[in-house]
Amino acid sequence: MYLRRVKELREDSDTPQKVIAEYLGVKQNTYSDYENGKIKIPLEVFFKLADYYKVSLDYLAGRTDKR
Repeated sequence: MYLRRVKELREDSDTPQKVIAEYLGVKQNTYSDYENGKIKIPLEVFFKLADYYKVSLDYLAGRTDKR
């Protein structure tokens, strides 16, 4: 669920993976692997994504639909 939400947030904001990867301080292919579930998203990256999209961790994790 959370992987879908991470990808949806990026796509809804029309933000390329490269931009998010730069914000997170990782390579674009690493970020792509996060979205595709090839690499687990580290907790600190999860926090940064929530901050970037201005959503709660519960929303990002799929625990609530309230942003």
